[in-house]
Amino acid sequence: MASASSRWETLWKRRIRRTRGGDVCVRTGPGECSDMLKRARAAFQAGRTANERFRLAQLDAVMRLVFEHECDFVDALGRDLHKPRFETVVSELILVKNEALYAVKNLRKWMEPQYVEKNLATALDECMVVSEPLGTVLILGSWASPVELCLVPLIGAIAAGNCAVISPSEYCTYTAELLHRLLPSYLDNECYHVVLAGTNEVPEMVDLKFDHVFYSGTREEGTKVSLAAARHLTPVTLVLSGKNPCYVDHDCDINTAARRIAWARFHNGGQSMAGPDYVLCHVEVKECLLQALRYALLVFYGSDARQSHSYGRLVNVENFTRVRDLLWRSGKVVMGGHVNEAEKYVSPTLLTDVCEMDPVMHQEYSGPILPVLTVESVDEAISFINRRDKPLCVYVYSSNSKVIARLMRETSSGSFCSNDSVLQSLMLCMPFGGVGPSGMGSYHGRYSFDTFSHKKSCLLRRSRIECLTYLRYPPYDERNLSLMTWASTLMQKSQGWCQIL
Repeated sequence: MASASSRWETLWKRRIRRTRGGDVCVRTGPGECSDMLKRARAAFQAGRTANERFRLAQLDAVMRLVFEHECDFVDALGRDLHKPRFETVVSELILVKNEALYAVKNLRKWMEPQYVEKNLATALDECMVVSEPLGTVLILGSWASPVELCLVPLIGAIAAGNCAVISPSEYCTYTAELLHRLLPSYLDNECYHVVLAGTNEVPEMVDLKFDHVFYSGTREEGTKVSLAAARHLTPVTLVLSGKNPCYVDHDCDINTAARRIAWARFHNGGQSMAGPDYVLCHVEVKECLLQALRYALLVFYGSDARQSHSYGRLVNVENFTRVRDLLWRSGKVVMGGHVNEAEKYVSPTLLTDVCEMDPVMHQEYSGPILPVLTVESVDEAISFINRRDKPLCVYVYSSNSKVIARLMRETSSGSFCSNDSVLQSLMLCMPFGGVGPSGMGSYHGRYSFDTFSHKKSCLLRRSRIECLTYLRYPPYDERNLSLMTWASTLMQKSQGWCQIL
């Protein structure tokens, strides 16, 4: 009896954590998630989220949450990732505020039916596409951007009229627990819930038959999510990390390119899904580029990035070990290469003499390593990129518009950017997502609204023009078939004549 009591006490202690504010935060799992899902479904079926005013109030609450607790988020991300305040505010909080404000300003227009072109058969009818909410959705956040990748999809789900269960990454403990503590104080407690679950519990949660699942993170975990969702034909949006190539042409501003590449690769301690993962530079500019990258890193982080207040740390020991091992097994270190396991610190590192078959070019990781490879021409760069899986992003730095056009036209990726990096993934007016192995679906702005909406075709018809539609009825005869065949040939001159049915 005492032994059973002891085991229960140990289990209970493992399941309890404390937030920075001291509130007890009990880790939840699939069982608690199932209860939350039932409550959210009941609220959705009752029409709680259908009203425009309700949606606007919830979007306003998200904005207030971020405004009023900026310091708490800065502190939590500092503890989880050693993330500088500047990066937290710019790449996480401002992005969330802008998304919420953009949704508030455009929600009425997004909710309006979209009327489509009429034809002869529908001249007296109404044809429209109506956006209706999917139901109750599951949002699985990533530790790379633990606030942005939870709240920005949530904004889209709210705007579209869904209920939602949010599961922040367990690797960012302080941020996850902060969201768990704060969101119920701002959002409707029946419609929106936060789950603190482990990575190994994600497939079980997906298996609960949500109406949509949004996941951002690694391909390995994304595959598990997709398989679990497929069992119930649950639609998914996957934004998956991979190997984002960056081609540096001989005809470009090397110093500007180096600064922008270095910023994109090494901000947040190199933990970015949209950052460039390797550089393909023209052989003529290799030495100039390496020198410019070294100088940019010295300006950004000083001679010892470990002492810099602008440089982050890896999220956990597992990721540190993975990055360190890849660092020692691939290429030649020409700058950086310093590690400290106690601090989960890996210095900004440049690698050369990297082969296409080296582990750093194949294994998925997220850390401050930038391999620099050389190519003889843009044709070789395109061939190199196309031999690999379709990436989330492709970058090119060149002053030659024809080179840029070729990379954009002859490679396939979730997004593309020339002469800069990452910024295309932050734009409200453009979709961001992957293709093929880098994911499916997209989000941001109107595209988030569409992701969490079902586009329902609606034909509001009257009982007139029966003189035309009678041709479709049995008994069939050759005369009616001839008339319909003749009408269909008129499609070449006037669209819609064949649709007399």
